[in-house]
Amino acid sequence: MFKTTQAESATQRAPIQALQAPISLAGKRTAGMPPAISLTGVQQNELLRALPQAELERLIPSLELVAMPVGKHLYDFGDKIEYSYFPTTAIVSLQYVNEDGVTTEIAVVGREGVAGVTMYKGERASNTAVVQAAGYGYRLRTDTLRELFSEGGVLAQQLMRYTSSLFAQLAQNVVSSRHSSIEQKLCRWLLERLDRSPSEELKVTQELIANLLGVRRESITAAAGKLQADGLIQCRRGMIIVLDRSGLERCAGACYFAARGTQGQAVAQH
Repeated sequence: MFKTTQAESATQRAPIQALQAPISLAGKRTAGMPPAISLTGVQQNELLRALPQAELERLIPSLELVAMPVGKHLYDFGDKIEYSYFPTTAIVSLQYVNEDGVTTEIAVVGREGVAGVTMYKGERASNTAVVQAAGYGYRLRTDTLRELFSEGGVLAQQLMRYTSSLFAQLAQNVVSSRHSSIEQKLCRWLLERLDRSPSEELKVTQELIANLLGVRRESITAAAGKLQADGLIQCRRGMIIVLDRSGLERCAGACYFAARGTQGQAVAQH
């Protein structure tokens, strides 16, 4: 799913400024009105891009372009979810917070998917969704998404495929937490962000990584130091730069490739 053509890569790496004021299908902007939604902009989300054009154009009037700053909570555990979010350049961390306030990341969502899908009215969030990398995305009211889902069609099929791949990601995270070394966990975590990022520079702190993986910061510091010594990454204050992706993949182990394989099946092109 993450393998793209040169043209698609150029679209995905387009400057954020291009997303701030997209043109409409008719190519017009209206002063004082919210930014019009462009077909090209919406298609930066892979799940939406997989829809037939007629079905996507029908969906566009209900979509809203939104900025997604770092740390923004899209919803919290137990909330009634009002919007589903389709990231384009942002990355969202799905987290579980226990009664002691300890946070563990259970999945990650980027341009390949959607966060905040509800299948019945009044459904409450079973996790907390936090923007981990700033960017943009499109949001859609959950009641509108449920109505469209109930009609069937390609959108319903894509949502079911993506939900299945998300469950597979959760399962692989459980396996990884029990059977992977700290170094393998760190490599997989970095690769999952790299798959969804427009660059090799990841703005993240080692403390945040440690919290999301549920391990001691000292362990992440030691693992990151080894990866840096091996020439795979470069650590700067508040940033990790990936220098050798292939090396990270070799270090990550089977769990990363198993999860990536299921993600590759998440979106069927039509």
